[in-house]
This record gives sequence, C-alpha cells and structure tokens, in this order.
Amino acid sequence: MAISILIPSPMRRFTEDQDTLTFESATTVDDILAQLVARYPDTKRPLRDDAGNIRRSVNIYVNDEDIRFLQNKDTVLKDGDSISIVPAIAGG
Repeated sequence: MAISILIPSPMRRFTEDQDTLTFESATTVDDILAQLVARYPDTKRPLRDDAGNIRRSVNIYVNDEDIRFLQNKDTVLKDGDSISIVPAIAGG
C-alpha cells in the first residue's frame, strides 16, 4: 500500500528537502503522521502541539478533502491516497 505525503516548502528543511515522501503502509492519517515523525523527528514540532494533537494552524487533506470534514486524524487511508500538509498563512 503506497501513500504519498506532499511536504510544504517550510517543512522541507526537516525532510532533507524532499517535496514528496512515500510510505508503504498506514491505516489512518494519525498513523502516517506518526511514521513521518519517526522518519523525520524534526517534523513533530510544526505538526503536533504539546498534547500530541495536530496543530490548529495545520490543515491536512486526503485527496483534496479536508480531514476536518472526514474523520479528522482517524480518517482511513487506502492505497494510492495522497496526503497534503498545508500550514495556515497569517496576514491580510
């Protein structure tokens, strides 16, 4: 089962400048984010708060669907899914 994660520009410094990562097995969004942090520990701070939850300033999409309108971190993944991490941008 191959699932890809699209890494936003500000986080690429934590992933050896890779813009896309592939993981062979993950059952949920929470699972794949845990695998990302295990592979690249410095990604934890921009993704997770002190309680281990996905930061409110980070939007996660599965195949262009916002996980907040699915099952949030428990959204089930399947082979071929694409995960996008989109940090919120402040300003006006």
